Amino acid sequence: MSVSDESLMSASNAAQGERFTDGARSFEGRLLQRTLARLGNPEVEFTLWTGERIAPRGVEPVCRVRIPRRATLVSILANPGVNFPDAYCDGHIEIEGDLVRLLEAVYLAGERAPVPSMLERVLGRIRRPHVNTLAGSRANIHHHYDIGNAFYQLWLGQTMAYTCAYYPTEQTALDQAQLAKMDHVCRKMRLRPGEHVVEAGCGWGALALHMARHYGVKVRAFNISREQIAYAREWAKRDGLAGEVEYIQDDYRNITGHYDAFVSVGMLEHVGVDNYEGLGAVIARCLGANGRGLIHSIGRNFPAPMQPWIEKRIFPGACPPSLAQMARIFEPHNLSILDVENLRLHYAQTLRHWLELFELAGDRVQQMFDARFVRMWRMYLAGSIAAFTTGTLQLFQVAFATPHNNDVPRTRAHLYVP
Repeated sequence: MSVSDESLMSASNAAQGERFTDGARSFEGRLLQRTLARLGNPEVEFTLWTGERIAPRGVEPVCRVRIPRRATLVSILANPGVNFPDAYCDGHIEIEGDLVRLLEAVYLAGERAPVPSMLERVLGRIRRPHVNTLAGSRANIHHHYDIGNAFYQLWLGQTMAYTCAYYPTEQTALDQAQLAKMDHVCRKMRLRPGEHVVEAGCGWGALALHMARHYGVKVRAFNISREQIAYAREWAKRDGLAGEVEYIQDDYRNITGHYDAFVSVGMLEHVGVDNYEGLGAVIARCLGANGRGLIHSIGRNFPAPMQPWIEKRIFPGACPPSLAQMARIFEPHNLSILDVENLRLHYAQTLRHWLELFELAGDRVQQMFDARFVRMWRMYLAGSIAAFTTGTLQLFQVAFATPHNNDVPRTRAHLYVP
């Protein structure tokens, strides 16, 4: 807190006659207390325009939030999951302390929150996420991925990989960790020179190029983001791999042909659970008798909707699945699950690196967009870190094979021997 902030707060406390550290006397303050109780009483202190300071009793707050206007508080109380981050993005609240720690406190409190009321459950059912039809998926992907390659180049690193990296050590740098992730994926699929691989949702193209360059395979990579496909095609041409990798701007549902391996890294979150059996049908029809594959996806320990602000502002149509939900891809088509690995803490570290680079590029991002956009993406990246460190989100890699494929590894030694 700055000197001017302290002076202002002292004057406000004096005007109110006392300092409220864990209680409220105004009507608005009491409403806030009730709302925080419904949210599990996160270890956060809220300071109102009245001078009241509201925080759980007997704890040291990890962060402080200042709400300077009644209208802002009323909006937050009406829909905390959406309107609190919106208030931050709009500059209507002030946060003193580390944003990641604040959001970790909110997620951890949510685990001890009481069961939602009947009204809250009804409202949750009314709120419908963006759908993932062919047209809906294009609109959803355009919203997030087609806002400009130059923006993502500022903070994704040299690989332009927008998925969880793999850190052999805590000191591994971002670019090296992304390359390690690509090798980890390729080893799990046991790629061999001359094989044909199909990739669903290829991002900016790094994994397809890595597979072709280092494992000698031919790749067909599908993606519906025009910005990403254009970038990937230029990259392949520049690196002399255009003959080995074909980038196709189309939906995964339109994949044709036969392949030795199927891979999807970071796309399943955008597919929608209702479409999982259809995705499995695509995989089953395009893999040969000895086919195998891997799906890498953000997930959850149990089914739950996407955090509403993220779904509304950042990732429309996104839904991280539980493992039971992911099984809907494999079970109806008799695909054999070979291995499941959870890289949750690897994603938290990836996001820390992204947030660090994003903050370094903050002025340039503001020039590209505006101050609200900077705060919005800071909230998204910080909230994602918190979701992985608290276990709210997981990161699953599921390796699988066609049912009669006996050419499968008996140990995991191949994953760790170059």
